Amino acid sequence: MSVYDQLKALSITLPPVAVPVAAYVPFTQSGKLVFTSGHIAKKDGKPWVGQLGTNLGTEEGQAAARAVAIDLMGTLQAACQAAGTDLNGVKRIVKLTSLVNSSASYTEHHLVTNGCSELLAQVFGDKGAHARSAFGVAQIPLGACVEIELIAELA
Repeated sequence: MSVYDQLKALSITLPPVAVPVAAYVPFTQSGKLVFTSGHIAKKDGKPWVGQLGTNLGTEEGQAAARAVAIDLMGTLQAACQAAGTDLNGVKRIVKLTSLVNSSASYTEHHLVTNGCSELLAQVFGDKGAHARSAFGVAQIPLGACVEIELIAELA
């Protein structure tokens, strides 16, 4: 099944690439690797604000990370198009780095990040299996609860 068939089956419409609000580009390519900039969680088009372990629970954090995965795939699609292919040309998702805005006592960053990892695995199948790091941080830009970046390899 193609990536686009999977997205359709999951009722996911990919958004256009977000316009950067600072001095960076949404993605860059080096050889066959695509590096995305960090994407913050958004809810209803606005930053999904909150802190895990203070005013957000793990399940809500997972939903936020899933929302980030959808935005990341939109950016990855633009990167693929710039390289002359589409998401079916992704050889594999190589790595995720996840930052979770959390209290000092919160310890479920890995579970929050699963919201992104599990969706990528659903959409890309075996190509979606990736290495990753998940960190708790004191704050994320705009007060967002989660920020994730990814590295993908194109065929």
